[in-house]
Amino acid sequence: MSTKRTTPKRTTLRDEIKQTKAFASLEAEVYLNLVRTSEALVTEANVLLRGFGLSGSQYNVLRILRGAGTAGLCGRDIAERMVTRDSDMTRLLDGLQKKDLIARLRSEQDRRIVMAAITDDGLALLADIEEPLLALHRGQLGHLGDTRLKQFSRLLEDARHRP
Repeated sequence: MSTKRTTPKRTTLRDEIKQTKAFASLEAEVYLNLVRTSEALVTEANVLLRGFGLSGSQYNVLRILRGAGTAGLCGRDIAERMVTRDSDMTRLLDGLQKKDLIARLRSEQDRRIVMAAITDDGLALLADIEEPLLALHRGQLGHLGDTRLKQFSRLLEDARHRP
């Protein structure tokens, strides 16, 4: 018995959102396509991160603090580096501190500034997340291949940095 592998039918954005009229412009279609795709990819990543007890924003903060090293960063500096904006940095840091994933200390130079640094538990959690998240990203985007992924990344950067 031969098992023939079938490729799922490719659908367009118009099909997915059941839109019967043409989009107002190509730019509007691309924008909606980007939002729809982003939502799908982020939702999958958030499901994975929830399995580790983190939100996407908390994961982002931990990665930023890992990159900052032992010196840590203040909340304002963390907020500037976030991939997605979160309006309540204090709440985010409180949650991570309660889980012992970060530590906070007052700056020696300016007592008004509170620095946050990742703990060994935070580093260990990031290490546990790394391979499953990479596998998820490969599953989400790997079929595009390196050449198209590089081109796609450049196009997204071009869209954000318009003249």
